[in-house]
Amino acid sequence: MEQTAILGPFFGMMLLTLTVWLYMFARRVPFILRSDFGSGGPTPAKFAALSPPDVSNPSDNLKNLFELPVIFYALVLYLFASQRVDGTYVAAAWVFFGFRVLHSAMHCTLNVVNVRFALYLVASLALWFMAIRAFLAHLAG
Repeated sequence: MEQTAILGPFFGMMLLTLTVWLYMFARRVPFILRSDFGSGGPTPAKFAALSPPDVSNPSDNLKNLFELPVIFYALVLYLFASQRVDGTYVAAAWVFFGFRVLHSAMHCTLNVVNVRFALYLVASLALWFMAIRAFLAHLAG
């Protein structure tokens, strides 16, 4: 297995994060420009209280992309550096990435919580599968 095969979903996650970041600004900047936050401008509390879901959801999703995906990045780098990449890891990495894309799309648009949770769960299970498998392989030598 070519070790670089795992870098597709790795860079895909970075592209997803950039996409959500740009989308967040596309929603947030117009909201800030058309809103009257009173004297002192938009404090964090005022901004949170007045932000509609189409403004707050992309921001919440961006924060979420710096939670479990951090483990994904570290794990991919470990697998790549230790030359342990195989087809199973690559498939699980693509599952993680694909379901994170679907999760972000759901979170930033319709935000149906039950659907969003199911997408998050599948992605998380793929990641924990990778992590536990790598840990057991590391223990085995």
